[in-house]
Amino acid sequence: MFVAGTGAVAAAAIIPDRHGPRVGASDVAALRARLADLYAVDHSSGGIPAKARAKQLEQHLMRTLKDSVYTSKIGRDLQAMLSELHSNQAWYGYDSGPIGKARVASMEALTAAQLIGDELLQISALETLVLIDIKANRAWEAASAVETAYGLASRVGAGPAVHLVIALREANVSMHVGDTTAVRRALSRALSYQSRDEASDEVPHWARFAGTVEIDYATAEMYLRAGNPQRAVPFLRAAVDGLGGGYARNTAWYRSKLASTLLDSGEVEEAGAEMAGVIESYGEIASHRLADRIRNFHKTISSIETTAARDTSERIQETMRGGRS
Repeated sequence: MFVAGTGAVAAAAIIPDRHGPRVGASDVAALRARLADLYAVDHSSGGIPAKARAKQLEQHLMRTLKDSVYTSKIGRDLQAMLSELHSNQAWYGYDSGPIGKARVASMEALTAAQLIGDELLQISALETLVLIDIKANRAWEAASAVETAYGLASRVGAGPAVHLVIALREANVSMHVGDTTAVRRALSRALSYQSRDEASDEVPHWARFAGTVEIDYATAEMYLRAGNPQRAVPFLRAAVDGLGGGYARNTAWYRSKLASTLLDSGEVEEAGAEMAGVIESYGEIASHRLADRIRNFHKTISSIETTAARDTSERIQETMRGGRS
């Protein structure tokens, strides 16, 4: 009788006593496919177009959680997707603004992950929060987010890829506060994690971006912060060369960084050639961060009195007038 009674209580908790459409595993799979598609849109076209799709998916998920009937497991899956979606929205806000909404989305992601006890999703929310905090000049909170992420990773037994993401964020914080020794230590840790084998199906979707390319980019940033653009150039070239297909946004972002660094190094013609490659794809990518970087490059190269510089400057002006801004 006790067992039967307990089972009845459990069943009542699993299947809510309300009317509405039933949601099952196939529905969850369809929603997850839409979530996965957001990564592809962001990688190919930038955060602005991905943001609109993410809002539609958020509304769908919220209606489903509010009005549908589902088991506790399905409910947990839906909340996990909502957390991951909010982390994506936080990234879009970091990429294209506004930063205040990015922070709110990051906190929403963290709260949803905490409520279902998913440590990996909490780390996902925290690693994006680090970038947002740095942009908002909240270094103390960014450092705390890194420390908390390491603790969660240790507790859940996270794999090398997740630890690599955290190490990269640790390097970001250390660069922001100007601690070169800590940056080198974090990048060394990142290289150690990157060299460890891990099955692809064990890597969370949100952590699959991390690898040698991001380590090279972070190393270049370290040299740039130290005022040594010449040392940064080889690492930026390696980062650009290491990006595979389907990463148009990142390719444009990394090439624009290489172009700016070459310009700082006095290599005006090479810088113009790299930026020419960026603006060729500019009309297909919607990212305020990228637009800001191109404008800054244009401001610098416009002050240089050479034919190559003038040609590049005119081409950028034409592209910015005709493309997205």
